[in-house]
Amino acid sequence: MITRIAVMLLVGWLVMTNQELQACDAETPCDIDEGSYHLALPDDWDGETTLPAIVFFHGHRSSGRSVMNGSVRSIFGKSGYAVIAPNGQIWPDANYRYWPGRPLARAGRDDVAFTEAVVDDVAGRIPLNRERILVAGFSAGGSMAWMIACYRGDLFAGYVSLAGALRRPTPSTSCPGGPARMLHIHGFADAQVPLEGRAIRDWHQGDVFASLDLLRSTNGCESKPSAIEIDDPFWCRNWNACSSGADIGFCLHDGGHGMPEGWVTIAKDWFER
Repeated sequence: MITRIAVMLLVGWLVMTNQELQACDAETPCDIDEGSYHLALPDDWDGETTLPAIVFFHGHRSSGRSVMNGSVRSIFGKSGYAVIAPNGQIWPDANYRYWPGRPLARAGRDDVAFTEAVVDDVAGRIPLNRERILVAGFSAGGSMAWMIACYRGDLFAGYVSLAGALRRPTPSTSCPGGPARMLHIHGFADAQVPLEGRAIRDWHQGDVFASLDLLRSTNGCESKPSAIEIDDPFWCRNWNACSSGADIGFCLHDGGHGMPEGWVTIAKDWFER
């Protein structure tokens, strides 16, 4: 009798678990204690093969759901990646999501710990290759990618920031999280998040050049770029001669505050080479 009850309880738990997994996808957020995220798996995935992943942080006032409609999902998904899009915190007394993107922000969620919890939750649902996880983001989400790279760079294999620098206050000499692979993409005409950053109330967006200099020091890179590549619309500088083995890329385009066409392919090729 006891064995029969135990089996029935186990079957019931498996059914509930399966229902939860079915309800969590690109459309419906996956809920965890710290917040929520969206998850998209490759259409042709066999359900068994271990998957690499991209974690993409949306911009200010956007959401993880919006990431599922763009090129991040279409290109990385078709290349066999799980696409993970965390949701930022909801601004107090407002109805939009945001990323503080700096350690000394106002009281709230620890977004680095939240990101770890998101990846742990995904790993509990699918076989995930933790050695092949790329973290990326746009604008405020790009600053999130920078923050994790600088303060916990050991967590993931690579980082890509679009139009979002390491926000002030920054470490004085090196990133406490150690070396990290980083690709930064920015518009030369960006006035929303200019290359030099701008002050907003009691905080500052950060300076792209200062962010790159800090990470070059952390990674043990020479100040002179190893290679310069000009291929319209991107002008890229790469630092590959780094004692840590963690390289850095910096690409400019002539646009403003946005995600330029072709950036996903550049980011994917950079991460995989």
